[in-house]
Amino acid sequence: MPASSRPLAADDNSARHFLVLGAAAADLWSHLPQELQHTLFERAVSLGHKGERDESLREQLAKFLHEHRARTSAR
Repeated sequence: MPASSRPLAADDNSARHFLVLGAAAADLWSHLPQELQHTLFERAVSLGHKGERDESLREQLAKFLHEHRARTSAR
């Protein structure tokens, strides 16, 4: 089955794995090449978009990454 047609979190282990991989990507965000950042961001928006009410996801995610980068760069 192609990855795009499988459920994102079919069980608790999968959900945990996705969570920690996402957290790792966010922690390393400012060290990733810009092209990879763009690809990951667009994929996250696509995967997270679940209808008309999610139209603000792009802005929310961009704000989160900006704020997270500001916090982590102060370490």
